Amino acid sequence: MKKVIRIDEEKCTGCGTCVNTCHEGALQLVNGKAKLVSESYCDGLGACLPNCPSGALSLVDRETGTTSAADNSVRPANAHLNEKPFINNLGCGCPGSHAKTIERKTSSFNARTHDTGMHDFENESQLRQWPCQIRLVPVNAPYFDNAHLLIAADCTAYAYANMHRDFMRNKITIIGCPKLDATDYSEKLGEILKNHDIKSITVLRMEVPCCGGLVQAVKQALINSNKMIPWSITIISTDGNIVET
Repeated sequence: MKKVIRIDEEKCTGCGTCVNTCHEGALQLVNGKAKLVSESYCDGLGACLPNCPSGALSLVDRETGTTSAADNSVRPANAHLNEKPFINNLGCGCPGSHAKTIERKTSSFNARTHDTGMHDFENESQLRQWPCQIRLVPVNAPYFDNAHLLIAADCTAYAYANMHRDFMRNKITIIGCPKLDATDYSEKLGEILKNHDIKSITVLRMEVPCCGGLVQAVKQALINSNKMIPWSITIISTDGNIVET
C-alpha cells in the first residue's frame, strides 16, 4: 500500500497553490481544477496538504502495482510537464528539499590510476546537485542538461569507500532503493532522459538480488525515452569491492 493525494473537486477553487507545492510534478491544473495527473509521481508525503486554502486535499491508501485512471487517461497528454518551468524552491516547506546546483571542480583525472593529483579530490564531496533521491529530483531540473548521470543504489555509498572519488566526480548523482521505495523508477527516469540531453549513464548497484530492480528500471527508461544513450553497470560486493564492471 502507498499513500496518494485525493482531490475533492467541489472544494477545489483552482488556485494552483498545490501545483506549485508539489515537487514531484504529480499535480496540474486541468479545466480550472487541480488534478492528480500521475499517482506514480505522488510521493505520498502530503507536503501539499497544509497549503490548500480550501481543504480540498487528503491522503488515501492505494495498492502498489495498480494503475489509476489518472495514469491511464491524463498522463499521456502531459506534454506540459516538459515545458513546466523549473522552480528552484520546491515549496514543500522543508529546506532540505530545495533544489540547487552545487559547483564543483571538473577534471579529466582518473582517480583509479592513482596518478598525481588524486589528493585534490580525496576529501572533497563530489555531489553536484540537491536533492539526490530519485523520488525527489524534479524531472525538469536544469542540472540534468548535458549531464553524465550516475544512478546508484543507496547502499553503494556505504559499501564502497571511494564513492565520491571514483564514481560521483563529474557526474550528476541520483540514488534510490527499489526494494524500500516500492515504486517503479522507470517512469520518472524515462521523463528525465526524454527532457534532457544525457551524455552517459552509469548504474552502480550492489550484488544483492533486489538491486536488479534498479538496472531493470534504467533499461525500461531507455526504451521509454527512445534514445540511444551509452550506459554501463558496475556491481559492488557487500564487503565493498568492485566485482563486475
